Amino acid sequence: MISVNKQQAQLSEQTVLQKSFTQSFSSFITAFKKTIVLILFVALWEFVPQAGLVEKTFLPPFSEVVRTWWNLLLTGELWRHFEASILRSLFGFLLALAVAIPLGLLIGWYPLARDLLTPILELFRNTAALALLPVFILILGIGEVSKIAIVLFACTWPVLLNTISAVKNVDPLLIKSARSMNFSSFKLFYKVILPASVPTIFTGIRMAGTGAILVLIAAEMVGAKAGLGYFITYAQYNFLIAEMYAGILTISLLGLIINYGLSSAERYFSRWKH
Repeated sequence: MISVNKQQAQLSEQTVLQKSFTQSFSSFITAFKKTIVLILFVALWEFVPQAGLVEKTFLPPFSEVVRTWWNLLLTGELWRHFEASILRSLFGFLLALAVAIPLGLLIGWYPLARDLLTPILELFRNTAALALLPVFILILGIGEVSKIAIVLFACTWPVLLNTISAVKNVDPLLIKSARSMNFSSFKLFYKVILPASVPTIFTGIRMAGTGAILVLIAAEMVGAKAGLGYFITYAQYNFLIAEMYAGILTISLLGLIINYGLSSAERYFSRWKH
């Protein structure tokens, strides 16, 4: 009897080990698939300048850019510009959410509001944010307010339009079912409309998160004394090519961080779907 129990314990342990190995191998394959193209890109970036296929002066090897990036980080120079950009984009982005989401819910839910506001929205949504940058600078000056305002303007539209679309396209069967249960208007909106709209709203939020960085960097290239856009332009004018690529790499990393954070928030607020 004891021998049988030992054999069963050994078999159980082997099964657990096999499952653990299978899961680890599966995780490795998944990570490999997701990163193989990125690894090849980095390897190509390192190889092409080293092999002399491209002049190193204009495209330094990836290892040199990383060393320069690390040195800039240690000296605090890169962090100063990163902090300036992230604070501007964050303030503008949060203000856009505070304005666009309530306004989009209002327009999507009330036909009168939609009829009154649609013409003016169509006018401004087709105006490029960077085309208005000179106007923002003339009115608000070259300081922080104009940078935050241009981010606010650029981020508002994707969030607003996706919020309106989300509310308008909620499944009518959900609304009918809720009304058949005698939901009040507020409860219907809070329990049905808002949760059902979250995935589409977050599509607009993620678009706005990307747009916040792109528009801000372009604005900083025109008129700023700090920020990643200013840093890249300064490095280009002074022929600090490795520093320029380090700034570009920082923007890419910042975009990845923002996208990952917004994706995590979307999964949290959309957990009801699962």
